[in-house]
Amino acid sequence: MEFAEGVPCWVDAALPDVEGGKRFYGELFGWSFDDAAGGEYGHYVRASLDGRPVAALAPKADGRLPTAWTVYLATPDAATTAARVTAAGGQVITEPVPVGPFGTTGLVADPEGAVFGLWQAGSHQGFGKLREPGAYCWTEVYARDKSVVDPFYESVFEYGVYDVEVGGEDFRTWSPRGAAAGPDTAIGGRAVLAGSFPAEMPAHFLSYFCVADCDATAAAVRRLGGRVRTEPFDIQYGRVAVLADNQGAAFGVLQD
Repeated sequence: MEFAEGVPCWVDAALPDVEGGKRFYGELFGWSFDDAAGGEYGHYVRASLDGRPVAALAPKADGRLPTAWTVYLATPDAATTAARVTAAGGQVITEPVPVGPFGTTGLVADPEGAVFGLWQAGSHQGFGKLREPGAYCWTEVYARDKSVVDPFYESVFEYGVYDVEVGGEDFRTWSPRGAAAGPDTAIGGRAVLAGSFPAEMPAHFLSYFCVADCDATAAAVRRLGGRVRTEPFDIQYGRVAVLADNQGAAFGVLQD
């Protein structure tokens, strides 16, 4: 499948123990895994569901880096998008570089430091399965100051925006450029770090996977050695929870 500019097209997790990650996510989501790519590709391990790519795991290149999931936003030209990131007040962490025939990738951050990836597709378009149990379904950035962060994403990707209230908090959804903004076209959004969030929590992205049973998934995470950061609760779009794997990488799950 092809992805319009600014649409999430891939996720990967940087982990200290990839084999441990394979056991955790293999049991949790039913993923199978390819053999690790060679050193020139960072020993990257692709996860599949029903034979279609859904995510990847990679060993952390530096122990000082966070153990975390990263979402990648599609771009037809990673270098041009990276330049727009800088012009809009963000930061380029890793300049776009080709990854063999698969595509071109870069790592960037918004003005508050929330990190996300860019992906210019080659032979690897991105997700082969979406919005099904065990597959990716949503991403959102948690920001401190929406007056700084909103103009950044709307400048870089020219998103259409639609404001809603979720759990009593202000939330803005993004739709691809040219689409009528609203729930039917939303591909991600911006939440605000307020209320129950610790004051020291940095701005960050949180990506979600669909599940058939949110409560059962939370229980499975505990059994597999992970943590439930936010217990399952209902929103207008389904039942959600925020979890962390057995190495500390956070992710959300959604039962719609």
